[in-house]
Amino acid sequence: MSFEQMWRDLAPVGRSASSGGYHRQPFTAAEREAAAWFVEQCRARDLDVRTDAFGNTVAWWRPGPGGSAEGAAPGAAQAAEPGVVTGSHLDSVRDGGAYDGPLGVVSALAAVDLLRERGFTPTRPLGVSVFVDEEGSRFGLACLGSRLMTGATTLDGVKELRDRDGVYLLDAMAAAGLPVADGTEVGPGGGTAERIGCFVELHVEQGRDLVHRDAPVGVASGIWPHGRYRFDFHGQANHAGTTRMEDRRDPMVTYATTVLAANEQARLAGQRATFGRVDVHPNQTNAVPSRVTAWLDARAESRAHLEKMLADVERLAGERAGRDGTTVEVVAESVSAEVVFDPALARRIAAGHEGGDWPLLPTMAGHDAGVLSAAGVPTAMLFVRNPTGVSHAPDEHAETADCLRGVEALADTLERLAGPR
Repeated sequence: MSFEQMWRDLAPVGRSASSGGYHRQPFTAAEREAAAWFVEQCRARDLDVRTDAFGNTVAWWRPGPGGSAEGAAPGAAQAAEPGVVTGSHLDSVRDGGAYDGPLGVVSALAAVDLLRERGFTPTRPLGVSVFVDEEGSRFGLACLGSRLMTGATTLDGVKELRDRDGVYLLDAMAAAGLPVADGTEVGPGGGTAERIGCFVELHVEQGRDLVHRDAPVGVASGIWPHGRYRFDFHGQANHAGTTRMEDRRDPMVTYATTVLAANEQARLAGQRATFGRVDVHPNQTNAVPSRVTAWLDARAESRAHLEKMLADVERLAGERAGRDGTTVEVVAESVSAEVVFDPALARRIAAGHEGGDWPLLPTMAGHDAGVLSAAGVPTAMLFVRNPTGVSHAPDEHAETADCLRGVEALADTLERLAGPR
């Protein structure tokens, strides 16, 4: 099946008729439908599909006659050498774009098809993967599936996570039919002995660097460190009409001033700071709120820059709270360290393409590739040009011609990594 046909088949799943954006929240019907589509595609290619207790799936193309899984003995994956894996995720942020995640999955399947058309047979296991809950948009922890698979996060450490409706993570997993939720003891790897020896993730670029370079494909050099921080502002609920301005203890004012402070600090330092989610109590038009909870997404070129920016924002928020008669508490909900992808692997992937080497560029967005890299897996990323530069929104885009160049680049990469050495 062609890349274009797979893209058309997957495109309607979880799409909003009003905005054109996507709502594939993890462990919901739309995301599970997309996951089932992936398994169907893998089985149609005679790949050996393995899903761990958390819902992460890797479908293996094993060395052997015809290069397929046919005839492979049960449990063969456990005895195999570490494989080369490519893929991404199928969940989305709320009202997200079509390409973030699914482009890497569809391109991985298309790359397998292209390699078979070339007559290629892998000399080491080659896997196509989908990791669950990469975005963290439902339970607040990004790259949840890959963190659980690698042991970077334990089940005990996340079982109290709840979504905005109060649904616990394990309950959501149980509703999706995942075995991790049945009380069985599960260790790192989700109860599977699958081994990833190298990981390559293709992703739509979340910016316009490749547009400026006039290049359809690029290779990642690393990922900026980033974190998600919850700010709890507390004040005193009161009447919006009868309470004099000077008598108020309004946490909304403290919050609003903190948003401006974060924006200024990030601009001055050339970093990133975004308050993108807020919860207000009691959330009444005619009442001064008693509490405002807001989430800061902060990203910086180094850990030192990230820590300094956060410290500056906390200090300014505390100073403003003192003047407003309010209080503020800050909790780090998710922090990811800087990732430097294997330089030799990145250069090897970027080198020797028609028209010259693919450009190397950093990314400010988090990815499952970063989690695997931190776990010691040699890891690389390919980016496909995004003419709008928009991501996590319906205007996210990639031209079909560039997507097909991405498939070719990914197939070339996998042939180098999973072929004769």
